[in-house]
Amino acid sequence: MTLEEQIKEIIADQALMDRQDISDDSTLDELGLDSLAVVEIIYGVEEAFDIQVPFNANEPEDSDFDLSTVQAIIDGVKELIAEKPAD
Repeated sequence: MTLEEQIKEIIADQALMDRQDISDDSTLDELGLDSLAVVEIIYGVEEAFDIQVPFNANEPEDSDFDLSTVQAIIDGVKELIAEKPAD
């Protein structure tokens, strides 16, 4: 499974949808996801890719992570993986 597919799968699990029904330009609001689901998505992404997403659930508007669309999330995760120090 590709990175994109994995992220869409994490989002689909929270949206109770099939991964194939989620497009790159979908917003989390369009998918019917509330703030709790967003937090679950962040945790799922962090666990799946062993990264730390710069997201504050108490102040989401001040976070440095773009959650505007599915593609923005995918791009952000790719960036975080690239910046991750080698073990």
